[in-house]
Amino acid sequence: MLSFLMPARRGSGLGMALPALVLLLAFFVVPVTLLLTRSVTEPQPGLQNYETLLGSATYLRVFGNTFLVSGTVTLVTALIAFPVAWLLAITTPRLAGILFGIILLSMWTNLLARTYAWMVLLQQTGLINRMLMAVGVIDQPLQLTNNLIGVTIGMVYIMLPFMILPLYGVIRKIDPAILQAAALCGASKGQALRRVLLPLAAPGIASGALMVFVMSLGYFVTPALLGGTSNMMLAELIVQQVQSLVNWGMGAAAAFILLVVTLILYALQLRLFAGRGV
Repeated sequence: MLSFLMPARRGSGLGMALPALVLLLAFFVVPVTLLLTRSVTEPQPGLQNYETLLGSATYLRVFGNTFLVSGTVTLVTALIAFPVAWLLAITTPRLAGILFGIILLSMWTNLLARTYAWMVLLQQTGLINRMLMAVGVIDQPLQLTNNLIGVTIGMVYIMLPFMILPLYGVIRKIDPAILQAAALCGASKGQALRRVLLPLAAPGIASGALMVFVMSLGYFVTPALLGGTSNMMLAELIVQQVQSLVNWGMGAAAAFILLVVTLILYALQLRLFAGRGV
């Protein structure tokens, strides 16, 4: 009797998944296929768009800025998010709830509003420069906008929740008895952190780092407002090619390169952390 039921169950499962498959086909597979097609057919058939992107010093600088900022943002975000996630995991439920509320509130606030707030804070007459000058750290205002420093600061703030939440989910599952056992065996706090806590939290770090890095690669609003035209990143280049220059072939090629890099990173993470809860 079970053998007669199995085909029906399979058919039912396929029917339930069909709407999702249709949406995936319509809004991902088809657009990506059209994107690839335009990148090798406009303005004329061939790979000249990719040759221009990968052979021009100007475009290579854009790629360099993109990967530099994304890597820096990922590293700084991980360094800040780890102690915050650890605090959330070990603190009282009441304090954890307050901290979670602050984190979620920052995520729910409009992105454009947050970026403009950082523009006000980081400008030469802004609060940060005035505070540094008031305490005698600097004599002249620092240039914190229209450069990669401002982009990094603004993006770290925006990306923090996306690193904290995966880390918290992994850290809270770690049995405190493991750290107590490490202390009983003579491990110092630093050794317990390096040899016990960090390896156990590695899947959460990898998951958060991949999310932050990939999102940073394609970010547009914050780099455009805080970075300026001289520090262009890849998303800005795509928008410029498509909207200003109406060069769909070049924009599609840049977007497809970004997609390929994202898929490669995701495949590497799956390979390195397969079976480890990532």
